[in-house]
Amino acid sequence: MRIGFIVTNLAGGGAEKAVLNTAAGLAARGHRVEVILLEHVAAHAVPAAIGLHALTREGREASKGWLGKRLAARRLARLLERLEGEERFSLLVSTLPYADEVALLARAPAHWCRIANTLSAEVARLAARDPSTAARRIARYRKMYSGGRLIAVSQGVAEDLSRGAGVVPSRIEVIPNPFDFSAIRQMASAPAELPQRPYLLHAGRFSAQKRHDLLLDAFARLRAPRRLVLLADADPALERMIRERGLEGRVQVAGFQQNPYPWIASAELLVLCSDHEGLPNVIIEALALGVPVVSTDCPSGPREILGAALPDCLVPTGDGVALAAAIERALEHRPCTSRVDLQRFAKAPVLAAYERLAAERA
Repeated sequence: MRIGFIVTNLAGGGAEKAVLNTAAGLAARGHRVEVILLEHVAAHAVPAAIGLHALTREGREASKGWLGKRLAARRLARLLERLEGEERFSLLVSTLPYADEVALLARAPAHWCRIANTLSAEVARLAARDPSTAARRIARYRKMYSGGRLIAVSQGVAEDLSRGAGVVPSRIEVIPNPFDFSAIRQMASAPAELPQRPYLLHAGRFSAQKRHDLLLDAFARLRAPRRLVLLADADPALERMIRERGLEGRVQVAGFQQNPYPWIASAELLVLCSDHEGLPNVIIEALALGVPVVSTDCPSGPREILGAALPDCLVPTGDGVALAAAIERALEHRPCTSRVDLQRFAKAPVLAAYERLAAERA
């Protein structure tokens, strides 16, 4: 079968990484798999088995405005017409709202939108500072996704679409991100310039959603002397947050890592403190490497992963005191990561779910 994935770019986000993992897994199972970039910007390497197409020249970003979306849709429609002339797609999956909207405007065949985040939480955060823009955005999401075919990366995302965002899809499937646990463990043994002292780890781009401010507040409260490593690119605002809390000597901004697994595997503890997520890959990756996790109980994903086996590792969102206490507790009494059942995230059942969707048109 021929399966395609449409994404804005391959910058360093978890959604893009999950798309590549899914594409690589399907290619390894003998399918013809291609990734279409709306702008040729890439931080992740694309495996040779995957066909890559881009609508702009390398390094050039696409316009995200009203006209830009329609120009991108026209280019995408022409590309898909040419590709379908060779062999039709059994399945095309777009990820993240910009790519979803462009794919919908292009009338992509056999198309599903993959929803990787809790949309109502995103809109609620926006409403706190710009209510009119938030109202327009939720209306846009309802128009885009209602009546369509959607893939939610977690049960929480699926429930949020209807209850929180007010989306009424024609069909929705819950398919998590796939993980190749043996490959993750193998990559974790690669050489890396790691800190020599014990450290806590946070992996995630610097953005308001990820709540680095909350993380730094909690870290400053810890009694035990520890180092904090941030796998995020340097940013003046992040450096200012660190400096304002007097943490310059204890926090290392290590930048985006194409292979984060040596960093994760060597950490004492991984901390996630987001206000909202879809299905946070890094929690599953840390647990697969035997590294305990403390996370905010944000919508959605952390509770689906940790709640049944390790509920004490979850804390309320936005509570730096509770986050610090949970970190201290996990350092003193290491949680048993083997209690978490990760098999539902293994690549075989996830890839089989995509194959079932593709078989509907094949």
